[in-house]
Amino acid sequence: MNLKRSLNLYIKKKIRAFLIYTKVSQTTYIIIIASIVGILAGFGAVGFRMLIGFFQDLAIGSKEGVVHALKELPWYIKLIIPVIGGAIVGPMVYFFAREAKGHGVPEVMQDVALKNGVIRPRVVVVKSLASAITIGTGGSVGREGPIVQIGSAIGSTIGQWIKVSPERLKVLVGCGAAAGIAATFNAPIAGAFFALEVILGNFALLSFSPIIISSVLATAVSRAFLGDYPAFIVPEYSLVSVWEILLYVILGIITGGVAVGFSRMVYKFEDFFDSIKIPEYLKTPIGGAVIGLMIIFFPYVYGVGYEAIDLALSGNMLWYAAFVLIFLKLFATSITLGSGGSGGIFAPSLFLGAVTGSAFGDLVGYLFPSITADSGAYAMVGMGAVVAGATHAPITSILILFELTGDYKIILALMVACTISTIMARKLYDDSIYTLKLKRRGISLNQGREEIIMKSFTVGDVMKPDAPVIQESTSFNDIIKIFMKNQEPYYYVIDKNRQLLGVLSTHVIKSVLHDENLQNLVIARDLMEGPVGMVSIQNNLAESMNIFSRVEFEHLPVVKGNGSTKLVGSISRRDILELYNREILRKEVLGLKVVRESGDEKRRSHVELPKEYKVDYVPLPESFSNKTIRELDIRANYGITIIAIKKRLGAITGISEIPSSNSKLEDGDILIIVGKENDVETFKREQTQEKTD
Repeated sequence: MNLKRSLNLYIKKKIRAFLIYTKVSQTTYIIIIASIVGILAGFGAVGFRMLIGFFQDLAIGSKEGVVHALKELPWYIKLIIPVIGGAIVGPMVYFFAREAKGHGVPEVMQDVALKNGVIRPRVVVVKSLASAITIGTGGSVGREGPIVQIGSAIGSTIGQWIKVSPERLKVLVGCGAAAGIAATFNAPIAGAFFALEVILGNFALLSFSPIIISSVLATAVSRAFLGDYPAFIVPEYSLVSVWEILLYVILGIITGGVAVGFSRMVYKFEDFFDSIKIPEYLKTPIGGAVIGLMIIFFPYVYGVGYEAIDLALSGNMLWYAAFVLIFLKLFATSITLGSGGSGGIFAPSLFLGAVTGSAFGDLVGYLFPSITADSGAYAMVGMGAVVAGATHAPITSILILFELTGDYKIILALMVACTISTIMARKLYDDSIYTLKLKRRGISLNQGREEIIMKSFTVGDVMKPDAPVIQESTSFNDIIKIFMKNQEPYYYVIDKNRQLLGVLSTHVIKSVLHDENLQNLVIARDLMEGPVGMVSIQNNLAESMNIFSRVEFEHLPVVKGNGSTKLVGSISRRDILELYNREILRKEVLGLKVVRESGDEKRRSHVELPKEYKVDYVPLPESFSNKTIRELDIRANYGITIIAIKKRLGAITGISEIPSSNSKLEDGDILIIVGKENDVETFKREQTQEKTD
């Protein structure tokens, strides 16, 4: 461990020395890091596809030609392959990285919104193996969701290692996601827009350049190993008649309904499997058994299902086969994900769009043969439309279908159908297949950042472990002594096992003081009131504030949770509000561009803050060097907060870090502090005096 830490410090030291020597700007620095993320994510995507091929070859004896290979296998082998895959994936996800369960993209969105882009490095390994095994052994899921999560984890890991600011870390997560999509589908433009539209939810210039660079480099890596050609080879389709636009509008409405049905069905099956009272890791092989039964009779639902998509795109799929496959794929994907399998929803969405479009194309071709194109054209447009309806990302869907097929001639129909499908899906249901998963966890990305902050911290992050307590058997005279000595307004009454029994307040004590006979008879248990408004250590701060709003207490007892009433601490309204204010200031200050003015050798920083607050740069005092923020207790001693530390790398370059209480301050650091103007000026004056002395 010491060797690893020493190596990390050595590498970081060399990086800093390089930055000082070259005087690289912050923008250029992030572009360099984004390039590294793009290249690594590109190799990750290539490796992931090879891993899928390896497990598929191991399972059915073929990396390509799934349907043909399955026809050569006995029925019992087809049945058992997904069961074995589920038996491996279930425990792997459950014991090593539970965020690797499911389709992955919502987890990345949640990490960006609530954790400032922090993703555990182990997700790269667990997600790669779990998804590759799921897909390789027949799970009816796609590979794009896993590679988004893998690429995002790569970006997050690198960003955490070099300690970039939270805003930059989010950008690097977006770079990884863009690179993953770009490399997987040979679609650099769509990859970039997916990250901007879905993962980050904005098209800010700060994010745009690094994400584009990352996407391009990942595609270059992918093309070097996998070749430069579209994912699907389709005939050239175009509009036969201007009246055909109306048919594509109808297709958009239908695919919007299919997309919503897909989104709802996935989570209905998730709820169904959650209701089964057996260990989580045993549910995955059960789902595998159901998939195995389906594969025996309908081999096209095996894995990503690209062979069925190719049939639909070429116009060679019978209408009734396409119609049946809509429901089979819905069921197969929902079973795979609901039972705990790991994989994406992008490929199933493409599959559903292709077969829906193919069936619709055959129908309108029969009814209006003179004004309609081949069913393959409708299959291609349907692919984009279902993706748009499921993800609520029409721009990404239009671009990715264009890059997947390399066909521009039918772009008008594609634009119309994707737009109508998205509108239809939003009318039927507010959430996309991604945000619905977050909503089920109580997370809404449409809520204000204040609510996001309150939901991103738990009671355990704020509580104080030294709650004021009194044993249930404490006599009245001893209770009086305890209250007089500590001046606490109330105490929590506990038993010998520290189980919370109730609350003892000063007004109850006062009521007994006038009755001397009663004083000799009562103990703490006799005087206590029932526990009011206790919170669990797992509750988030938004839930805690809701409880505070219903009681008059300024403090609440904190219990261990999970049915336990064991007292572990207390939490105050003031502590929650202080954390909230600190996080708001931190996000606002670090999110603004600091403008420095030169004149008479003065350099000042201007930011928008509440009237009584001020932000300033202060060189690290010598007495603070090699001490942690916790040791200095700057907030208590000076009334100010360190919201960032700027590491001095040279005359121009610096890297801003968000400090924690354990952050160690080093020579050359510049503290970015915020507080009331008088407190800031007092702190600066004292440090200047110290330097003079």
